[in-house]
Amino acid sequence: MARIDSAISPTSESFQTNRAGMLALLAELEQIEGRTRAASERARERFEKRHQLLPRDRVALLLDPARPFIELSKLAGFGLDHPDPAKSVAGGGVIAGIGYVAGIRCMISASDSGIAAGALQPMGLEKQLRVQEIALENKLPLIQLVESAGANLMAYRVEDFIHGGSIFRNLARFSAGGLPVLTVTHGSSTAGGAYQTGLSDYIIMVRGRTRAFLAGPPLLKAATGEIASEEDLGGAEMHTGISGLGDYLAEDDREAIGLARAILSNIDWLGPAEAPRDVVPPAYAPDDLLGIMPMDHRHPVDMREVIARIVDGSDFVEFGERYGSATVCGTARIGGWPIGILTNNGPIDPNGAAKATHFIQSCCQAGTPLLYLNNTTGFMVGRSYEEAGIIKHGSKMIQAVTNATVPQFTIYCGASFGAGNYGMCGRGFHPRFCFSWPNARTAVMGGEQAAGTMAVVQEARAARMGEEVDQARLEAMKAKIVETFNSQMGATHTSARLLDDGVIDPRDTRELLIELMAITRDEAARQPNAIQFAVARA
Repeated sequence: MARIDSAISPTSESFQTNRAGMLALLAELEQIEGRTRAASERARERFEKRHQLLPRDRVALLLDPARPFIELSKLAGFGLDHPDPAKSVAGGGVIAGIGYVAGIRCMISASDSGIAAGALQPMGLEKQLRVQEIALENKLPLIQLVESAGANLMAYRVEDFIHGGSIFRNLARFSAGGLPVLTVTHGSSTAGGAYQTGLSDYIIMVRGRTRAFLAGPPLLKAATGEIASEEDLGGAEMHTGISGLGDYLAEDDREAIGLARAILSNIDWLGPAEAPRDVVPPAYAPDDLLGIMPMDHRHPVDMREVIARIVDGSDFVEFGERYGSATVCGTARIGGWPIGILTNNGPIDPNGAAKATHFIQSCCQAGTPLLYLNNTTGFMVGRSYEEAGIIKHGSKMIQAVTNATVPQFTIYCGASFGAGNYGMCGRGFHPRFCFSWPNARTAVMGGEQAAGTMAVVQEARAARMGEEVDQARLEAMKAKIVETFNSQMGATHTSARLLDDGVIDPRDTRELLIELMAITRDEAARQPNAIQFAVARA
């Protein structure tokens, strides 16, 4: 190869003139970009009084240190917001770029709420659409740091309203395309902009600061006459505890950013081929698992105590903790590998079923295997639960379990009764592997409930026929039913009939799961040479 011989003379007058001109242009660019940063910086005192971080500080805290960050479209809108270029503030009200979060290369889009309260500017809309286009084309997860006053109604243009819909269309495309969308709603996310939060796969809200509603108090009063506070209408506590819009509740911006990084770290995005190193064992002894589960399934137990003894470092990022709280969902690592965990601190209610459906689908999107730790007496029953759609939401959960695209593992740790067995990926739903602890109980319902149900049926029949109820016979029937159910629900009985893959010592659960997860990862990576015939012997 021939090396190019340069004819440039760095000491020549023309070179120095060109260099001076280029440096002047770069200084001009730096001045424009510096003006934007300074405009946001002027809000620091106001943000600190509210115990908030400025938008650029949020982005800096989110990003992995000492890794590249490519900031995009820093000049967006320059000269279009003010007739005097010297007073124009560039950036479109959005800080955007490609960087690393928990080792994963992501697209980041943050409202610059230090400028005009983060109100969306016309070129800010175009910038967001371009950012989404880049992320979709290059298959990058999207992280949104949202705090925006919404559209500037004083500068309303119908074309911005129409084109703005593409932002929300793109968010749906991200999710369907297997590209996770994680949003921290630091402040206001209102009107159509509420869908910027609502169309996300993972949503973190900040207590006392998040505001998400389709109509804020002024518009609500103008439209319907209803009077409500911002907090009651769309605060973080309401959305994480009642509406279910928020999945994680943070106390402040720092905790919210920390949660975002933790969530990303538990998404199996990179899919490394070799086993992880420096795996941190649980903080508690596996021997404790012998004493956590009560022998009587009617006694309550916090299944987080089980999780703490099987996951790496006992670290568990819980999903939707305040919504449908008896259904516990969250991400962790076992043997260094990411895993999504579902378990039960009681019966499954409508909110719990809806949350579990969302969680299962998000794990499928991220390619994260699922572990079901069964400990439920079933779905909640009663008029209020029927009115709340327990059948509808339970059906969605069962559909999600049935059609999950990732390996699923089931451990019967306690009770697994009724349709709860179905929703928690019982043997009939073909988990890859299904094991039981010795105390596990599996049945359509508890023996006492079955006996009580039949007693009510017999009493109602006798009343219709105008007959007296034979109490001795009724008690004998109930005893027989209890005995029949109790004799069939134990782990020894069910395992003997291959209704699981074996009964295990609870202390072996973690090591068993590490091996099972390795088996399924190897399967996913293996590509056998399929042929159109079986090999025939000579």
